[in-house]
Amino acid sequence: MKKRFIAGFVSGAVAFGAAGAIAANLTAASNPFPITLNGENVSLEGYNIDGYTYFKLRDIADAVGGFDVDFQNDTIVLNSQEETAGDTNALELADQGMFSSGGTVTEPVDGEYDPTTNWLDSTRSGNTAHVDHANVLYQIPENETGLPMVFLHGYGQSRMGWMTTPDGRDGWSTSFLRKGHSVFLVDQPRRGEAGSTAAMTNDSIDTWSEESKEYMPGDQAWYTHFRIGRTAPERYEGSQFPEGDEAQDQFFRQMTPNTGSFDMAVDVAAMDDVMQDVYDMTGQKSIYVTHSQGGRVGWDVDTKNVAAIVAIEPGGTPEIDSEQYNKFLEADIPIVIYFGDYIDNGPEDIQSTSFWKGIRDAAVQFAESYNEDGGNCTVINLPDIGITGNSHFMFQEMNSEEIAQHVENWIQENVE
Repeated sequence: MKKRFIAGFVSGAVAFGAAGAIAANLTAASNPFPITLNGENVSLEGYNIDGYTYFKLRDIADAVGGFDVDFQNDTIVLNSQEETAGDTNALELADQGMFSSGGTVTEPVDGEYDPTTNWLDSTRSGNTAHVDHANVLYQIPENETGLPMVFLHGYGQSRMGWMTTPDGRDGWSTSFLRKGHSVFLVDQPRRGEAGSTAAMTNDSIDTWSEESKEYMPGDQAWYTHFRIGRTAPERYEGSQFPEGDEAQDQFFRQMTPNTGSFDMAVDVAAMDDVMQDVYDMTGQKSIYVTHSQGGRVGWDVDTKNVAAIVAIEPGGTPEIDSEQYNKFLEADIPIVIYFGDYIDNGPEDIQSTSFWKGIRDAAVQFAESYNEDGGNCTVINLPDIGITGNSHFMFQEMNSEEIAQHVENWIQENVE
């Protein structure tokens, strides 16, 4: 039977006086039910009348805080506690910091290092460089109730994309902190704050040619490929992408080129070290959240420190019965893969529409086979569950919190 609870008057009486209770042939009995606040037992005097339980407002105020109670001039006076009103959504952290994982050290430049000239010696004789590591920003909530989560960005991005949205709202890192997870936000090797590398990039996405040092512009190309709209600044009908020039400007300024050419082996080695470092810090395996190109890296990591994979529009899925496929199956890793809108209903003349449809359909085939072989994989096509208007960046859009909660529900149901 579902119990019903109601706060009574400040005076300490129930919703009506004893005489009223007698007149109505109702009996007031002491509350027989235990009471907990944030999981701890509390003592509150209450009364049960006709299936309802009543408490004194002042007792509730003393227990939970947030307001003061008084009785003045025959009036019950409630006042919010101004000193705490602004902190009701405050997030308490037990710890936060940064560290680097993995990487290598270059061989010394020929010659002997001269400390007297140091930077003035342009030959850099005897100098080494620490390169090709990952950089991790971590935050641990005071009330940690879930597994740690490691977030890896996609191409052209850094961890910033998980931390905020183009219109300035909290990103997924804060959202999952509030849900009780420690978060570890990675800048992959040769990107963002992990930019140190031995050879500068000659990737065709970032530079004009192998000989060029000029950055290749790509704002409009990213915008179309990521299914925000046909051509910037227009958005597709029903788009959840934040509207306005300022939000679009903030989005484009998140884009971050590689300092060195993308190398899968380098990224995987660094991410294996990240996952091991997180395990050493927390004593727990991590939920590995990947996006786009980061999803490709995600399939190559060692599974020993992985509790689950949450792949947001990964740049592909493992080939069925491949080494990647079988290692996740053998490790019994639950997997969920999310896709947004404008795939089945995107413009047919834009190459990216068929590209993402191929990626999504291959993920569905992967999941079907994975499940038939005894694994646990779910592909979430958001429009199929009534969540529409999302681009490749669903975690930054106006309904990002709704999608985050969907992810959290999946975690609660599928990850031990």
